[in-house]
Amino acid sequence: MSEEFQVPQPVPSQEARQWAMFCHFAAFLGLVFPFGSLLGPLIVWQVKKDMDPFVDAQGKEALNFQISVALAAAVCVLLMVVVIGFPLLMLLGLAALVLTIIAGIKANEGKAYRYPFSWRLVK
Repeated sequence: MSEEFQVPQPVPSQEARQWAMFCHFAAFLGLVFPFGSLLGPLIVWQVKKDMDPFVDAQGKEALNFQISVALAAAVCVLLMVVVIGFPLLMLLGLAALVLTIIAGIKANEGKAYRYPFSWRLVK
């Protein structure tokens, strides 16, 4: 049997962990103004991506997830014609809220978080 060995990753600095958390939590700007859930992570990531590789990776992850959520929300809006879009949109909003909070907490702990069901467009 072969054993897989993982190379321990260096723990990001407190400042890097904090900015990675902000990348995820910037999505809550969508509650304030339209497209804020996309613009918030994009702006934080663009400003701080060169600071630390952890911030860069988590910023991309946050942005990719918010793009995926926006596309799924557009599909839900289209499905509102056949009524199923209403409960799907509420479920999507709840899932996005919970996953964003989990991602922000994990990033603040220095653990890289990968969103499930995320289409990774930004590499």
